[in-house]
Formats: sequence, structure tokens, C-alpha cells
Amino acid sequence: MKPESIVLAVAGIFLGVLVGWVIGSQQATMPRLAPAAAVQEAAGQPAAASGTAPAAAPARQLDEAQVQALQNLARQNATDVQSRVQLGNLYFDAERYQDAVSWYDQALKLSPKDVNVSTDLGVAYYQLNQADRALEQFEYSLRVDPKHAKTLLNQGIVRAFGKQDLKGAAVSWQKLLEVAPSSVEAATAKRALENLKANHPNVGGSPSGNAPGS
Repeated sequence: MKPESIVLAVAGIFLGVLVGWVIGSQQATMPRLAPAAAVQEAAGQPAAASGTAPAAAPARQLDEAQVQALQNLARQNATDVQSRVQLGNLYFDAERYQDAVSWYDQALKLSPKDVNVSTDLGVAYYQLNQADRALEQFEYSLRVDPKHAKTLLNQGIVRAFGKQDLKGAAVSWQKLLEVAPSSVEAATAKRALENLKANHPNVGGSPSGNAPGS
């Protein structure tokens, strides 16, 4: 995510790399955005004095040959989910988010219970500054899997920075601590809640002692 696309909810709130990145499904064959370990490590670093988000990694160069090969597969097989997911990932990493939305949407129509694709679609909407559509997509993901850690983490991020809804963000992150306390996402959510509560005590949210790093 490019820093200029971020809306900081409140000056003084600090969520480290969460300001700069929304986390995708991080499939093993196609690393997405920031690696989870990097997110966890950076969550403890102070925010820049200017209040801007940390610089994201540069967009990947689009491999046109790979794109063409995958598009051929998709055309040849109208039910091939994986080629469409891979195309979505390639376009996402190249920061061509509208193209990513198109391919993720096609994949999800073929595999409507794929929560990772649904959440990546929501992330792509957010990258297009469509926070409401992103949140709608995350709600769909949570109907499929109410305990999906990355969806809950992303939902909180978009609520905080896309909608300036700090209370809603706290609810999402607290829910994450309850349903997936041992996940990397829970460790990040715990730090986010701690910093949120320190800067805005009235917002609420009580970080659980069961999360990693407690």
C-alpha cells in the first residue's frame, strides 16, 4: 500500500506497520505485502514523526509472460479457480488493484467459500480507497469463517484508517484475540490494542493475556 493512500484516524495513534500495510492471505507460493514476521517486529517500532505511514515495498514488476500464460489457462478452463487467484495476486503485487479485483471476483464466484480469496478481494477494494466495499467483503469472509484471523485483523485496520472508527477497530482486534489467541495476527492485534488504549483510553478493548508475547 502506498503511504499517500492511507488516512490516519487520529494524530498520536501508533500501530506501526499496520498504518502502512493491510495483510493479504500470504499464500506460500505468492508472498503478499509484508511478511507476517516483519509486521510483528515492526509493530513495536515508533511511528515516524511526521505521522505518515512507513514506506511500503515497491510494486513488483508484472511478469507479462506469466500473466499471458495464466490468462490462457483461464480462457481454456472456465472453472479454473487457481489461475484466476494467481492472476489476482500478480496484479495486486504490481499495484494494479482494479485488475486484481476483477480476477479475485471471478475466482470467488467459482469458489464462494474460499475465505482467503474473499479477504484478498476486500484488501484490494481498500487499496482502491473503497473502505465500505472492503468492510462488506470482510463481513462476507467472516460469515464463511468467523474465526479467520487475517480477516479480523484487516477489518480492524480498515475500520481504524478507512472509516476513523477506533471503537470498531478495537472490537475487531479484541475478537481476534478471543478466537485465535495463538496466531501471529493476534500478537499484532494485541500490540495495536495496547497502543490504542494508551493513546485513547475511552476507546475500549482489553488485550487478552492469552495472545503471543503476553
